[in-house]
Amino acid sequence: MNSESDNRLLEELGTLLEKQIALARKGSFAAVLQITGQSEPLVAKIAEARLFEKPEHKIAKDRLANLYRDLQILLSTQQSAAAEQIKSLRKGKKTLSVYRSNI
Repeated sequence: MNSESDNRLLEELGTLLEKQIALARKGSFAAVLQITGQSEPLVAKIAEARLFEKPEHKIAKDRLANLYRDLQILLSTQQSAAAEQIKSLRKGKKTLSVYRSNI
């Protein structure tokens, strides 16, 4: 690969990560997963070319690492919030069941 195609791969992956972050903030998790499918071949090409081992790609590597970290934090936060909502729904369902059985 040449430097231009290397940079294009790294930039495209960064763009996809930014889209995933924006979609995750909106709660569009199906779309986040769809983009993950699009990014997997890029990640494979980047790994195969060992782009992150090249010093000229250190800035891109750091940027992508930060984007991945941000996405991971965002998804973990959303997962925790969803777990709390499920817990609350179960508690409400149990409460309704108790009311129903006492009527």
